[in-house]
Amino acid sequence: MSTPAAGRELGAFLRAHRALLKPEDVGLPATSRRRTPGLRREEVASLSGVSIAWYTWLEQGRVTASRQVLESVARVLRLDEAELRHVLRLGGYYEPETARAQEHWGDSLKAVLDSWPTSPAVLVDRNFDVVAWNEAWAAVWGEPTAVPAGRRNLMWLVAADERLRAVLRDSDWEPLAMSVFQHFRAQAGAGPADERVDELYRQLAADVPELSHWWGCHSVGGLTTRVVTATPAGGDPIRMSLSSLRPLDAPASLILLCTPKSRQDGAAVADLVDRPLRPVGSARKAG
Repeated sequence: MSTPAAGRELGAFLRAHRALLKPEDVGLPATSRRRTPGLRREEVASLSGVSIAWYTWLEQGRVTASRQVLESVARVLRLDEAELRHVLRLGGYYEPETARAQEHWGDSLKAVLDSWPTSPAVLVDRNFDVVAWNEAWAAVWGEPTAVPAGRRNLMWLVAADERLRAVLRDSDWEPLAMSVFQHFRAQAGAGPADERVDELYRQLAADVPELSHWWGCHSVGGLTTRVVTATPAGGDPIRMSLSSLRPLDAPASLILLCTPKSRQDGAAVADLVDRPLRPVGSARKAG
């Protein structure tokens, strides 16, 4: 739910964009008797399917709108994708995962992962399901395709994947796993009900019952930058700075990037990527 401050900001945003439109922009006849530029409140209300009184309260920050109503108002005001995302965030909702954003994951963001040849990187969606990864990620943390598709999820990998847990230093594992879970809870809790979220909780309860006390905890948090140490089988410890990035074109998604702390750490990752019998290729996309 949006805060009073967000409600006031939402109202100001809607008023500003209402003032930018002419009646003919929305299919209404032009008239000369207008004291102020732009559409009237009653026009936006009528086209959006709400009452003039309710829409007035919305611009005054006095009511909370449903996602459906905000999307309807956004269509009337001819808002673009970035503006719609802003309106939904101010209203307390997640922005939609548009077809454009998903296409961006498969093209531009996949290329971004490839541009970090010695920095393990993975792209996840709003439910933390793995969308794409680079060769460095597979070399250090394990090939995601080795995990069944339904469990190819960042939270499941950190909590239950034996390969990843074996590579990650013991002292790093629990703080990182808890941070991933708290970030997931904060994100999933703010969004609409999702069957995938319930499915993930059931999988975790079945696969790592010893962590059941985590699922009953109501703490939330952010996935902040930290240093982690990975020790792949037969290799030396590799220290990396783990950070998370949100692409502007797909703000519901998340990129996790592991940047080697030193030249020696980078060389160790490169050695893992170049080991014989490893498939050579670009960033992989989940399928």
